[in-house]
Amino acid sequence: MVAVASREIRDGDLVFVGMRLPILAYAVARNAHAPNARGLFEVGLMRDQPASEFLGTMGDPPNVTGALWATRMSNVMALMAQGRVDLGFIGGAEVDRFGNLNTSYIGEPSRPKVKLPGSGGGADIAILSRRWVTLMSHERRRLVERVSFITSPGYGDGTPGWRKRNGLLGGGPVAIITTLGVLRFSEGGGEAHLASVHPGHTVADVRANTGWDLKVADDVSETSAPTDAELAASRRFDPEGFWTGPSARSGGTSP
Repeated sequence: MVAVASREIRDGDLVFVGMRLPILAYAVARNAHAPNARGLFEVGLMRDQPASEFLGTMGDPPNVTGALWATRMSNVMALMAQGRVDLGFIGGAEVDRFGNLNTSYIGEPSRPKVKLPGSGGGADIAILSRRWVTLMSHERRRLVERVSFITSPGYGDGTPGWRKRNGLLGGGPVAIITTLGVLRFSEGGGEAHLASVHPGHTVADVRANTGWDLKVADDVSETSAPTDAELAASRRFDPEGFWTGPSARSGGTSP
């Protein structure tokens, strides 16, 4: 997941990094194929290189040391409002086939089964960044036909032009990276399809753990293994396997 997420970062991108796996994905990309990518952190930081020490959260002291810009959260979010963020990472409790994310509640609004943390910066990323990626564990209860509540809008009801009709300025989601594979969206949005399956799993595994009738690309493939450079960077920035070890929990940004 870290390797695939890092490949979504292009050289020169301004990346809204967020929490959990994207922290490591930015470090991997910056040291593997995107040496000019800059990382933007919601706490008010911009970096032109990864922190030299391990990060468990975006607010850890090593992330502040050597930052290109240490400012207020409002200034960081203003860059997004100006359309300057190329790529954002978002996690959530639920995602549906049109890429809509839920971090608000599960169940009926009057009597929710589960109350969730809310939007945080998630809605801003979904609405304003030029493109964005979701990372989450692949479970039927999380990849659902329709989310209980749209906290961060993807492609809405899936009809062409939905985002533009609703005044959403950014480009929308391009991928859902999970513990089983990679789902992608065609240019212009619509419904997600299975593009690749991680080694050790099958298309049947992925479809069985998805809460809708998942479409499969004609050229569906096995997800490319991490390169030597990606592995080296992962081990350098996660030396104890906090994010990548056997007991690590997969996920995306906090809401």
